[in-house]
Amino acid sequence: MDETDRVLARLRRIEELHEGGSPRLLLAELRALVAQAEAWARAEGDARARVAASKLRDEAEGMR
Repeated sequence: MDETDRVLARLRRIEELHEGGSPRLLLAELRALVAQAEAWARAEGDARARVAASKLRDEAEGMR
């Protein structure tokens, strides 16, 4: 499974949790997504992806 598939799988889990899961598990998945998104952006070497990952981190940090 490559990084893209891992991110997409996590997004599916997040969607499922958003529809009726534990808020604690949802937040944990969102935080894990941030780390994956940052790794993916670094691997791709895309400046827009890095900016998007940074915005995602900022949003996730505000969810405490």
